[in-house]
Amino acid sequence: MSAQSLAVAQSLGAAVFFALGIQFLSLGLRHGDARTGTLIDIGTTALFYWLLSPFYLEWAYWDSMGLWIFVAVGLFRPALTANLALEAVRRLGPTLASTLTSTTPLFAAIFGVLLLSEALTLPIIVGTVAVIMGTAVGTATPTTNGQAGRSWPPWALVFPLGAASLRSVAHVLIRMGLAFAPEPLFAGLIAYSVSFLVALTAQNWRANKQAVNWRNPGLLWFVLAGISHGFAVWTMNAALATSPVSVVVPLVSTTPLFTLLLGLIFFRHEAITLRRIAMVVMVVAGVIFIAIGR
Repeated sequence: MSAQSLAVAQSLGAAVFFALGIQFLSLGLRHGDARTGTLIDIGTTALFYWLLSPFYLEWAYWDSMGLWIFVAVGLFRPALTANLALEAVRRLGPTLASTLTSTTPLFAAIFGVLLLSEALTLPIIVGTVAVIMGTAVGTATPTTNGQAGRSWPPWALVFPLGAASLRSVAHVLIRMGLAFAPEPLFAGLIAYSVSFLVALTAQNWRANKQAVNWRNPGLLWFVLAGISHGFAVWTMNAALATSPVSVVVPLVSTTPLFTLLLGLIFFRHEAITLRRIAMVVMVVAGVIFIAIGR
């Protein structure tokens, strides 16, 4: 398998692991709140990387510019981006929020060109648009009674678009950092360790914080989500180490497709609709275009 083909496989593998993590989070949220789940999710991922660290850590990584780049990433991803996405859902509703946050590949392509001088080919552009549109179609829910009036202020758009753009910036910075410290697991270790501290600090500042019930059955699902996300970020960073952001991010953004498939096959809580069939067709077509255009 060529390096480029391996990067495509790694990117799609990351999408599968992210989708599995979403399913685990969904199960956990039946028993607990989103912010606690996010904290446990991030903390578990960080612990996962620390447990693996004896097998990959090199002292040279701690004295590289890559360390500080990964620290910078951890200050806003995933803790801040996850909370921006949650706030977007609260203010705009799941339909518009998920549609706008699905623009991550678009921002990734823009930042990849501006910051990394990446070249965009026509197939990659077409494939990226197809993935974005397919994701938007698949995650949207139809309005009822034809009522679609806006009930939110225009400034609320900063939450979903902020989440999408910051995720893209994080991908670009990870790729830059890997040039100095070429170990995907080290990138995840530093970013998630810093992000866990950010999330923990935010949790302690909450005015209405509640003690965690460690006997809550939902906590196990959050832990499993963290492990799944650990594998997802690992494989995604491995792809970013060898391939352009404009190729990797659209492929990873096929996560909703795999979320649907996992829900149909294993978790048994998804239904086939024309909207979701359209998502499958558009996303698969987009992946093919990106794969042939890299």
